[in-house]
Amino acid sequence: MTLIICALSQIHDVIKSRRPSHMVTLLSPAEMIDTPRGLAADRHLRIKVNDIAETMPGLVAPDEEMVRRIVKFGAGWTADSPMLVHCWAGISRSTATAFILACERNPDIDEAQIAQALRAASRYATPNRRFVGLADDLLGRQGRMVDAITAIGQGEVTMESHTFDLPVRYGAAPPRDTPQPIRQDERYDQEP
Repeated sequence: MTLIICALSQIHDVIKSRRPSHMVTLLSPAEMIDTPRGLAADRHLRIKVNDIAETMPGLVAPDEEMVRRIVKFGAGWTADSPMLVHCWAGISRSTATAFILACERNPDIDEAQIAQALRAASRYATPNRRFVGLADDLLGRQGRMVDAITAIGQGEVTMESHTFDLPVRYGAAPPRDTPQPIRQDERYDQEP
């Protein structure tokens, strides 16, 4: 199934048209919403967090406990129906969370493949680096999640992203750092 990423202004339309079974809301404490009609409260994870990458007085920065809650919530999702992930603009906190959930579900897939799928789905995606860094540590990815997000670069600037999907499952990939066999027809030392 899929992760649906959107801005706060789009959630009611998405719930009505796509009928997600689960939802993650990432908003500042002052902007936090109640569980929307059509969604069970126990299937709505609400994370009160500001969109910042460094700690700042008076604001709530992403922390390890938030990432643990996201990963645990994702583990309880069967993926039979979509999961909606949103923040204020659908650009930073929500894209970081979707990336985290996709990486957690795909431990053997190169993180760069998932990051590239995120970029292909949204030219605006700019995942919150603090969230990604915390998840990288928690999931034992040895910097690969951070490197993958760095490689796709910052998204185009906009006030609000469009609604888009990110796959939750990716095909099998060869193990990391394993040389691929050279087919006989690809060898460079063969005579023509």
